[in-house]
Amino acid sequence: MRAGVRAWALGQAVAVASPDLNRRDRLTVRGDADEVSALVRLLLPRLGPSYRLMGEQALVAEVAARLPQVGPPHAFEWMETGGPPASGEVGEVGGVDQVGGSGGRSVPAGWLVGAEQEVGALLAQASPSSWAVPGLPGVRRWAGLRVPGGALVATAADAWSCPQVGFVAGVATAVAHRGRGYGQAVCAFVFAALAAEHGRVALVVDTVNLGAIALYERLGMRGRRVAAAVLDQ
Repeated sequence: MRAGVRAWALGQAVAVASPDLNRRDRLTVRGDADEVSALVRLLLPRLGPSYRLMGEQALVAEVAARLPQVGPPHAFEWMETGGPPASGEVGEVGGVDQVGGSGGRSVPAGWLVGAEQEVGALLAQASPSSWAVPGLPGVRRWAGLRVPGGALVATAADAWSCPQVGFVAGVATAVAHRGRGYGQAVCAFVFAALAAEHGRVALVVDTVNLGAIALYERLGMRGRRVAAAVLDQ
């Protein structure tokens, strides 16, 4: 309930309007579909056109079927864990032959300092559609992993976290360095750090990104399908 956040209830339905949350104004809902639909209908005049409806996929689909002002749902996965990574050494890559055949180990993953330009370049090459990029409000800090020679090859952000949940975004690994465990090492480090600070860790991932989902599951995350929809007043 930071500044600007508003919440309403109708029966067992709850709606929370959060401006500028993860790059969008969001209306998150929970409850019975009939009551949620009635509540959203009442709130539409109070909300600007920038808001997106968000909730469990089945619920958002049912609300969209009842209200013509709700656009088609876009589904994705909300994944979370209530503890540190389930397996592997936190933030390290073991048994990996490094770039150039030198056999040296990569530097363990850690928080980056003054590396925004490097992170931006890596994201532009490896994940141009990344929701988190350096300089955005709410993107708190970046973690990364470097190979011998100093090149940054994997990164992930602590972005839009709240006291109860550490949120991860901007996960990317350089194309030429994929399949070596670097992305998993960075995620393991960030998950462990945020679990220690917040108790829970979460992220969102596209349903079609099966490789990323498998990686997060190896680190102990479990998911549920959610959806977002445009509100057209």
